[in-house]
Amino acid sequence: MKKIINDPATVLDEMNRGFAAAYANIVEVHEDPLYVCRAGGAVQGKVGVISGGGSGHEPLGGGYVGKGMLSAAAPGAFFSSPTPDQILAATQAADGGAGVLHLILNYTGDILNFETGAELADMEDIPVTTVVINDDVAVEDSTWTAGRRGVAGAIVAFKLAGAAADRGDDLANVTRIAAKANDWMATMGLALTPCTVPTVGKPSFELGEDEMELGIGVHGEPGVKRVPMMKADDIVDTLLDATVGDLKLERGENVLLYINGLGATPLCEQYIMYNRAANRLADMGINVTRSQVGNFFTSLEMAGASLTVMRLDDELTELYDAPMHTAGWRAGM
Repeated sequence: MKKIINDPATVLDEMNRGFAAAYANIVEVHEDPLYVCRAGGAVQGKVGVISGGGSGHEPLGGGYVGKGMLSAAAPGAFFSSPTPDQILAATQAADGGAGVLHLILNYTGDILNFETGAELADMEDIPVTTVVINDDVAVEDSTWTAGRRGVAGAIVAFKLAGAAADRGDDLANVTRIAAKANDWMATMGLALTPCTVPTVGKPSFELGEDEMELGIGVHGEPGVKRVPMMKADDIVDTLLDATVGDLKLERGENVLLYINGLGATPLCEQYIMYNRAANRLADMGINVTRSQVGNFFTSLEMAGASLTVMRLDDELTELYDAPMHTAGWRAGM
């Protein structure tokens, strides 16, 4: 295992302290229990939006805490759910008196722990609503989920819900926006190589030099099938057919096209994917009115990428265009 670390046992602590120091103007990192919140705390009178999940997906989690996105986040250990006490602390930090939305990616541990965190928040008279993100169209049930997994589309849901909260929408409407975002997007990914969790010290799965995994999960969960390496255009066609088919898109509709790198895929390859997908959508008569390319939801150093398509209307487009300022994604500020 070659990694720029000191000790596998201290990676999380050192990573979070470095993140806190690098972005002290945007976030505060609290260690016991571990959670991240906006610098200066909750915005009074506005809805709080929080999420959480395992570390190893950076910038996911704390990197999306800031103006226009999340109010707080609860990061678990590598590829592990945050604990209920972390979730409660993040909920408290996000509470500005107008309630808190929990945006949960669909993994069994996250669901169970967020349910407990919401119950603890209810005991403190903090109104909490929940939206579960399950945008992965690859498999219906997977290693760690009942139903579809939550993957890269979650970042867009954070963006839309956070924008709605920051403009002053009430809890019911922020929740509606997040649910609409989830219903209107579809994602599928692929992996070319595994990743290595520092505390484990060996690759999380094996792939031959001439193999790729279609529909893989962000923790290395099996996908649709393992196949011989394909050209970029053939990969994109497979991913795009699955996502467009799931959404049942029709000619004339507007969409966001979003290519996400899993950690070790260079931008040049992501742009090749985007080019093919944009051309195919144009041939279908579907209008790509917003675009997003980059490493937004990674899996340590896994080589691979995912493709997300989201149906857009005027409401979601306005929220997508709203300004935000976080460590992982900035626009309009």
